[in-house]
Amino acid sequence: MPEPEDSQAEVLAFLRDPATHGGTAPKEIATHSAIVFLAGDQAMKLKRAVRYEYLDFSTPGKRRAALDRELSLNRPAAPMIYRRVATITRQTRGRLGFDGPGEVVDHVLLMRRFPEGAELSAIADAGGLDRALATALGAAVARYHANAERKPEDGAVLIGEIVEELSRAFAGMTQVFGADEIRRFDAALRTAFEVHAPRLSARSRAGAVRRCHGDLHLRNLVLIDGRPVPFDALEFDERLGTCDIAYDLAFLLMDMLHRGLREAATATLTAWLEASADSGALAPLPLFLSVRAAIRAMVDVQAMNAGDADRLKSDARAYLDEAAAFLTPAPPRLIAIGGMSGSGKSTVARCLAPEIGAAPGAIQIRSDVERKAIYGVAALTPLPRSAYRAEVSARVYARLFERAEAILVAGHSVILDATFLATEERHAARAAAARCGVPFRGLWLHADPGTLESRIGARRDDASDADVTVLRRQLAETTSRPPDWPLVDATGDPEMVVARIREAL
Repeated sequence: MPEPEDSQAEVLAFLRDPATHGGTAPKEIATHSAIVFLAGDQAMKLKRAVRYEYLDFSTPGKRRAALDRELSLNRPAAPMIYRRVATITRQTRGRLGFDGPGEVVDHVLLMRRFPEGAELSAIADAGGLDRALATALGAAVARYHANAERKPEDGAVLIGEIVEELSRAFAGMTQVFGADEIRRFDAALRTAFEVHAPRLSARSRAGAVRRCHGDLHLRNLVLIDGRPVPFDALEFDERLGTCDIAYDLAFLLMDMLHRGLREAATATLTAWLEASADSGALAPLPLFLSVRAAIRAMVDVQAMNAGDADRLKSDARAYLDEAAAFLTPAPPRLIAIGGMSGSGKSTVARCLAPEIGAAPGAIQIRSDVERKAIYGVAALTPLPRSAYRAEVSARVYARLFERAEAILVAGHSVILDATFLATEERHAARAAAARCGVPFRGLWLHADPGTLESRIGARRDDASDADVTVLRRQLAETTSRPPDWPLVDATGDPEMVVARIREAL
């Protein structure tokens, strides 16, 4: 139970005083465990003197330890936000001040304030979470995970504890969900956990369990200087913050999917996979998504007594429906999209991916990006002509199929995006699907030369190095369209082309 706020009354009065902030009256943002005071370009976070079942901030010493941990967790990823922990001390004449020699009264975390509306949740609500930002987000999260401390805990044990907690909690929530539904979901979740438990343990041994963010959703990501930055990592429970990196990512993906941002979620996952090379994360991802959604359902039901019960009940209902749906993912399939340079393969693949396979959508593997990866350069870095020799292209296609097979065997769908001008390349794509035991469909985009040249000329910030000269050589060397792949008219806007592909599929 929380302790009375009277124990911090003097500190609160001090932090609410404009004189403490250079004459500016601060704005307050309160949560169940902290109060943040915003004034000018500064933010001060005070841990509230509360004690719950899952955290204890009841003494100044415990609050100091929590703030120190919050600083150490967040400063490496967000040094532009997190500055230091300051001590509130009793000064002469009994007044409070910072870092004096007198009695220690409390502590605050000093941070630099970021602009209102910079959280990715606010940007998403305003319709600003586009593909470019979602891609940058996936890469940023992958960097965060790459730098996270490895932990020895068994991922199966960690998830098993959560599954048991959910089972106990939902057993007492029949007034919201119904006993039969709870039994069905509990059985499905336990079955999925049993299937994946050996894999989770193996991932732990390979280093996938780390001290992660623990609370990675759009409200805890902020756009600073055009870059997504994680902040406010979970600091009060090391057990909850220690998890498989894919489980950490799953909270973010689930949050995006719950908000209807499937295209952005697909782009985020694709970028995370490109940066992390962790295709094994895809196998337990449906389980991780389900657990994350189920936790949100549980938390919403538990909060109903505090007010706004109708909204919370509706949200909980939606989360549990999503949690159940995640446990029955669509089976994997391989789709290959070929065609001349400028036919719109990459654009169409990006539009189509969120509609294919398990949530959030199929993984697009693009030959242009894989070629740059072979040379160790960024996707937008031009390559010399020598990088397009036949032997290099053979390596690119081999890499394409290798990545695709790793993703397919993990249970996730793939869209291959390459020209596929050679018959043997198209046959190799079909063979890759056959080796994985999944359905295959190849599609050939075609458009008139004028349209192709116009599109190439209009490209900006694109991984493809193909210019009009390359296109004309392709047209001269490719005398016929492939008879083994359906032709799709690639003229018109991407939505029109995707509609034609849906018919072909």
